[in-house]
Amino acid sequence: MRQCLTHIWGEGEKLLLEAKNISVSYGAIKAIDDVTFKVNNGEIVVMIGPNGAGKSTALKAVFGKVDVESGGILFNGGSIKGLRPDEHVSRGISLVPEGRRLFPSMTVIENLEMGAFLRKGNNGKADIENILELFPALKDKRKQKAGVLSTGEQQMLALGRALMQKPKLLLTDEPSLGLSPSYVDTIFEKLMEINKSGTGILLVEQNARKALEIAHRGYVFKIGQIFREDTGKNLLYSEEVKRAFLGG
Repeated sequence: MRQCLTHIWGEGEKLLLEAKNISVSYGAIKAIDDVTFKVNNGEIVVMIGPNGAGKSTALKAVFGKVDVESGGILFNGGSIKGLRPDEHVSRGISLVPEGRRLFPSMTVIENLEMGAFLRKGNNGKADIENILELFPALKDKRKQKAGVLSTGEQQMLALGRALMQKPKLLLTDEPSLGLSPSYVDTIFEKLMEINKSGTGILLVEQNARKALEIAHRGYVFKIGQIFREDTGKNLLYSEEVKRAFLGG
């Protein structure tokens, strides 16, 4: 299930994303304050913590959906602070937002084609077929409108649309929200498959147990700050984390 940690931290491993001492405010409210986190090539990194702790804000800061008032963000060694979301996409970062945000009146195929909107040269027909292979539940529904799919199928489609840009880093915000237990298992299995193909993943997730089971590393947020960082395994078996987020 998990890649060897010596591979993740081995000599010569390249830093993919680094957010250093970043702060974001909504008016007079400090959403995150002096937060630092990173994603190395080949990693699944999870952010857990209570609602309102700043996890989603940190994800939005990486993608340029909120203004970063201080600190810096590097991706592949270059600064991406202040860039627009479309500029992040062109550099190799894709976001699956909370709530999926599909085009409900468009078909499965049309939604996937929209994912390739910023690509140059073609609409990614070969990649669409690869994504339908990754998510076979969508194969027979390729001509159905996204709005009539089940929530689990919609989440698969949202992931597939984000993958149409062939991202180096996939940001996912609450991918299991509102899904049945079987679909939750499927989505986490697919995230592992995506990661094994070489895509780094930064994941915000309320289902802390499932997320930590697949994560190489994790950050625990509390009131706009990170109070603990460790491997996914260590956080999963931490008594403090168990009491706070894992129900015992």
